[in-house]
Amino acid sequence: MKMNEGVEWALHSCVNLSWLPGQAVTARHLAAFYELPTAYLNKQLQALARAGILSSVPGPKGGFQLARDPRKISLLDIVVAIDGADDAFRCTEILKVGPGGDPKADYREICEISQAMRAAELTYRRELAGQTIAAVAERVVRNYPDAPENTRTRFANLKS
Repeated sequence: MKMNEGVEWALHSCVNLSWLPGQAVTARHLAAFYELPTAYLNKQLQALARAGILSSVPGPKGGFQLARDPRKISLLDIVVAIDGADDAFRCTEILKVGPGGDPKADYREICEISQAMRAAELTYRRELAGQTIAAVAERVVRNYPDAPENTRTRFANLKS
């Protein structure tokens, strides 16, 4: 399974924003943090805002901030906001024209390949749903205790 690179950018942005509670950060500053293209990152941030993960604050001190508690934002929420809710594997029911050509059969229900792929996807989605931005941020802090303060300092030092 291949995810849009915007998923990675959105995940990192949300972790960084979790260390800046109540502070709005512009798309330009979020992009500058990782040397990403602002216009493309802004599209990801807008998608997160449409999904209710971020809120967009207008005005000269505006930007983006988390719209929800990071303990209530799952990694799956972010993946779905960026990549959409469609299943990675889409059964096109090719058995209809093959050896199992019963026109009344729902091949998504009886095809063992479709069933195996669906089970794998459900496991993947369950795992992402069970992890939150707060939990990831906590693991980062365990490994890099200065990360939140370094992040705040770096954003504070970015030129407007």
